[in-house]
Amino acid sequence: MNNKKYKAGEIRPSQLLTTYGIGSLIDLPHLSAIVLGLEDWNTTHCKPIQEDRLLLAIQTILGKQVKQLLSPPSTNSPTGNPFSPEAQIGVPVATFPRWMVCPRCHLLAPISSGHFELKVPGQTDRIRYVHKLCPGQPTVLPSRFMLACEAGHLDDFPWHHFVHGPRPCNAQFKINEVGVSGEPSEIIVSCQTCGAKRVMAEAFNSDESHVYKPDCTGRRLHLRDKESCTLQARTMLLAASNSWFPLIFSTLSLPQLEDELEQVIEAHWSQLQDVEAQIDIPVLRKFVIPEFQKYTDEDIWQRIEQRKQATDDDDMVRPTDLKIPEWRVLTDPLHAPASPDFEVSQVSPPEGYSAYIEQVVLVERLREVRAITGFTRIESLIDYAEDEELPSDHIMPLARHSPYWIPASEVRGEGIFIQFREEVIERWLDQHAAQQHNGEFFEAHKRWRQARHIEPANANYPGLRYVLLHTFAHALMRQLTLACGYTAASLSERIYAQDSTSEGGAMAGILLYTAASDSEGTLGGLVSLGRPDQLVFHIDGALDAMQHCSSDPLCAEHESREDKTLHEAACHACMFIPETSCERGNRCLDRSLLTSTVKRDDLAFFARS
Repeated sequence: MNNKKYKAGEIRPSQLLTTYGIGSLIDLPHLSAIVLGLEDWNTTHCKPIQEDRLLLAIQTILGKQVKQLLSPPSTNSPTGNPFSPEAQIGVPVATFPRWMVCPRCHLLAPISSGHFELKVPGQTDRIRYVHKLCPGQPTVLPSRFMLACEAGHLDDFPWHHFVHGPRPCNAQFKINEVGVSGEPSEIIVSCQTCGAKRVMAEAFNSDESHVYKPDCTGRRLHLRDKESCTLQARTMLLAASNSWFPLIFSTLSLPQLEDELEQVIEAHWSQLQDVEAQIDIPVLRKFVIPEFQKYTDEDIWQRIEQRKQATDDDDMVRPTDLKIPEWRVLTDPLHAPASPDFEVSQVSPPEGYSAYIEQVVLVERLREVRAITGFTRIESLIDYAEDEELPSDHIMPLARHSPYWIPASEVRGEGIFIQFREEVIERWLDQHAAQQHNGEFFEAHKRWRQARHIEPANANYPGLRYVLLHTFAHALMRQLTLACGYTAASLSERIYAQDSTSEGGAMAGILLYTAASDSEGTLGGLVSLGRPDQLVFHIDGALDAMQHCSSDPLCAEHESREDKTLHEAACHACMFIPETSCERGNRCLDRSLLTSTVKRDDLAFFARS
């Protein structure tokens, strides 16, 4: 902004991964800005986040040069002065779009035209551009239109080319709305110099042969460079939900170490990995890590050296491998090591469900770490499974060069883990009706991928086991939100579903947990509902709710082959949850697998009288 840095707003650290990450647009009160790439970040106030398993998984994607996960920069000394040193701590952004519209005279011009002046008042949320030659100097607004392509490039809308084509003109544009709906068909862009005009609806024409699709400029605005691109760009609205999709990987921070000293070293490894000699240990004990008081310098140094050697020898971890250690710890709660970020206790299965559920584990404390590796525009990578090769030509990087660190965030919460009996799952899957339905879901899976040109079409089918567990997780999550005190968007799911032939062995379980960074998600409201006398009430309620839907019989009779969806008896009224809480974007769901519906009763996993 005018080659100077000003504080323009505030967001939570977790939003810098899920909502306003690198390359995304932030809608400020009077401005729109794009978050810049890693080269522009000042990491002085970034705190390291230690999570070795996630870091190793990230290295399989971005390379072994990635050495750290860092939290977004923050300060503990907020100030209202936008010119203070503390106000300069934050994430760098740049104004975008660069074309502005005056609401009074309807002038449409770029910031570089000289018509607009930046005003920086005392309150940071009031930074704005004004039309300095217009009476009253009204606050101007960013243009609502921009260009993007499937490769992730983004640029200003080419107003001159749209109105004039290749014809040169010393244009002076105005944009007028002839209606009150704000529809593109009621927006006219006109040139005050030559009188040419065009309706914005022509940039969104549903007829592919007539729609305005200029060549992509290849601009990577967040990296402040450009590259060659052979794709055609398409017009997008500034607030379009498909303008940015993050590629995020996450893992639960589950302790693998029973030794208390090793747990301390693991928790502080970001500070200890650069220790070069035993002589440094007394300083660490006195000023940095008081937990070292009970151990000798020799013991501490020996463990640090062992940890360095183990880190150097570690093999790469695939993203799908992240769930295997989690499953092993959660299914063996009696031997699970405790830590400040992890505490579990086993309770009995709810009465009447012990034939289906092997055990229930209350996760009274947990920590989830998330890291972003890239992003896409227009199409979301949620269509792809985590373990397959992603289309790298459509993934926009976070930096111009191979990064040495990537942004991450951590949230703390609580949860309920439910492990199902493997023999019961296997017996249900062997039924003729289940096998036939599995084949139908597999065909739907192939149609879904073919419609999105994802090859091979038959790869990464999760199986009917996953559909069953995923559906149960949604049903129970919707029921728990009525009593736990958290909103549906504050809950998340992790589904552990694979057969005995897969690496890591058979899994059949779900973890429902909180991941709300603002309250740290540790109020106890969710864990209290996992106790046997409470959980039986909520499972009963969830299954009762699944028998009928307000959209029945349409919902119960829905078949995925009709509209190339990836769900059967499921809809917003009965099964869907916020997509940020779901592993698969509300796909792979079918409530007829849980209980009888108005259409069929031969698939129900839970036999209820």
